[in-house]
Amino acid sequence: MEHQGLRPFIEIPYDELEEINTEVKRQRLARVPVEEMREERMKYLEGEKRIKAVTVCFTDLEGRLHMLDYDKKFLLSSEHNLTFDGSSIHGFAEQQSSDLRLHIDWPAFYWLPADIFGPGKVLVFADVQDQDGTGYSADFRSRLRQYARELHDIRGWECLVSNEVEGFLFCGRDAERRYHETEKFDFISTGGYYHSLPGDDLRQFIDTAAEAQRAMGFGNEKDHPEVAPSQFELNYTYTNALVGADQIQLYKLLCRQVAQKMDLTACFLPKPVAGVNGNGMHANLSIRDTEGRNLFYQKDGQDGVSDLARDFADRILNSGQEICLILNSSVNAYRRLDPRFEAPSQIKASATNRASMVRIPLGNAKSARLEVRSVAPDANPYLMTYALFRTGLEGPKSEEPEEQKRTRTRFLPDNIYDAIRLFKSSPFMVEMMGDSVHKKYYELKLASAERCPAALGTQIKVSEIQFHHEVTNQYLWGLF
Repeated sequence: MEHQGLRPFIEIPYDELEEINTEVKRQRLARVPVEEMREERMKYLEGEKRIKAVTVCFTDLEGRLHMLDYDKKFLLSSEHNLTFDGSSIHGFAEQQSSDLRLHIDWPAFYWLPADIFGPGKVLVFADVQDQDGTGYSADFRSRLRQYARELHDIRGWECLVSNEVEGFLFCGRDAERRYHETEKFDFISTGGYYHSLPGDDLRQFIDTAAEAQRAMGFGNEKDHPEVAPSQFELNYTYTNALVGADQIQLYKLLCRQVAQKMDLTACFLPKPVAGVNGNGMHANLSIRDTEGRNLFYQKDGQDGVSDLARDFADRILNSGQEICLILNSSVNAYRRLDPRFEAPSQIKASATNRASMVRIPLGNAKSARLEVRSVAPDANPYLMTYALFRTGLEGPKSEEPEEQKRTRTRFLPDNIYDAIRLFKSSPFMVEMMGDSVHKKYYELKLASAERCPAALGTQIKVSEIQFHHEVTNQYLWGLF
């Protein structure tokens, strides 16, 4: 006898998913009061019997996404007392004061494609709080939110961002975790830029991931194979800084999940294969006022941007070496900063030179922006976004004469040890992050670096994959 409907968990068609996720995003961008959105979500969860669990997400100091599934009934009754062991999270609490809290961010609520994430689940982001309920200093999601809110409330400014996240698609599941056994990645496609047949595995992956992305309210723009073999990029529209950082985490999550269901691996290591272009995560930044005007645009300005935009770029460039560890946070990332592969290794701004750290794309009153090209896709998206906006608006200005800045070419560090040294000695990085978090961050990066060869060499080393912060292999880390 066939049993049907024993577990009628919710499965929402993609067109309906897009409508409801887009509406929640609209509410979030319109700054609908948080309590109003909380009541709406709580009422929905109480009434929807087909929801079995709520996936609550938070991000650690290095940028790794963590997920806990809470039974719906328990979450509704215990929303204000969600605790976890912070001492088990790299860069979070010490063992003697390990309990931390999760504060649900109800506006950051998503309905999920059931064929990818399973039926009966919804997802929501959370901020990490200390035991007394204050924001946790090493949680840059809450710190980005606070900084963006202050800019909005005090100056009337909205920080906008759009990120271009590149990744590789490799044969087999768990290719990163198994790298210490195989010592290689196998391409799924040897095509190149914009090149794939409609039915090949790379195109099927891109199409499936793009559909999921669209259904989750990203606002898709275009998707395509990238320059390197088996490389992909799925672009989506501009949004505010916190939503944009959340979307980076969701983008990588859904790409990894789609790939795994196809018995493949979506990889966001900056340079997983020697001899081909690496993965970048270009950050396109601008600022808008309360009347909707793009403050980075000036029709008669140099390269079509305003004095504010040029000052913003100059401050980032002046701190380029010190901020590099935040934008390129792994041993492997420094392989990508190789000028032979269109790498943005030069500390300068240019409208045309793609080897520049900051590019000024051709734009108009709506699209004028700065593109920070030296960001790797394994950077903590909240820390990266916070650091770029705060450095661009508050970072130290260069005291060099303008002529000297134009004629002298400076370069980003080409290895993580130099990047750690420059970051560690920077007074502004200490001021921006706070002394204890600044110290935690470089200690984590140093611990990873010391498990890898000091010199990069020409070949990808097993240890730089094995001990990468996004490669989920806690067992191997525990052997040290």
